[in-house]
Amino acid sequence: MKDIVRTMTEVFKALGDPMRLKIIRMLASNPEDTLSVADLANRLGVTQPATSQHIKVLKNVGILDSNKVGFRVFYRINTGVMRSYKADIDELFEMAFTHCLNMGACEEHND
Repeated sequence: MKDIVRTMTEVFKALGDPMRLKIIRMLASNPEDTLSVADLANRLGVTQPATSQHIKVLKNVGILDSNKVGFRVFYRINTGVMRSYKADIDELFEMAFTHCLNMGACEEHND
């Protein structure tokens, strides 16, 4: 349980920025497409350095995969990681709405 909470804390931080959510939306809405930092920056209307920082955060939590072609790096959603995070979020919600006795300590989640 502690590992899920720790991991999801970092994921929620990464998802807590509207620009990062826009990047995810752009890439997730067209999963067969890959975009470079320049492509994303142009579509978002922000600088490449700002876009690179957002990409770095998303890559650090595994949401984005990269593929270098020549001098350019292209990004896409890591769907396996996203599915795993969804399962973790579902588990967190299930635990949050489970009735616990003993002042909040649930025996089935003794982590």
